[in-house]
Amino acid sequence: QVQLVESGGGLVQPGGSLRLSCVASGIIVSSYTMGWYRQGPGNPRELVADITSAGNTNYLGSVKGRFTISRDNAKNTVYLQMNELKPEDTAVYYCAADRSWVRLTTTGAPGYWGQGTQVTVSS
Repeated sequence: QVQLVESGGGLVQPGGSLRLSCVASGIIVSSYTMGWYRQGPGNPRELVADITSAGNTNYLGSVKGRFTISRDNAKNTVYLQMNELKPEDTAVYYCAADRSWVRLTTTGAPGYWGQGTQVTVSS
């Protein structure tokens, strides 16, 4: 049984930082494309960042230079380091996994989802 468990969300002031973690069980993160999606109030779910099994990374334009996706193979964990946070980054952030980079990044329907963690950026 595959489980993706996110943590690290919370309330932060604009300009602050958070690091989200996604601990995986039932899959090996280095063999999958892993991604972080988010869904803000009244907005559709969007892909924020992904990391391929080869270690290549991709980012949503609005977070490029501020967010960094990474993984720790020994811990079977994927991270999303978020710096210079803005109010528009407020959303529920979801970890996702799929063997197919295309399915994870283009369909919005990856094979596996976490339960989500709330990030609120507000003064």
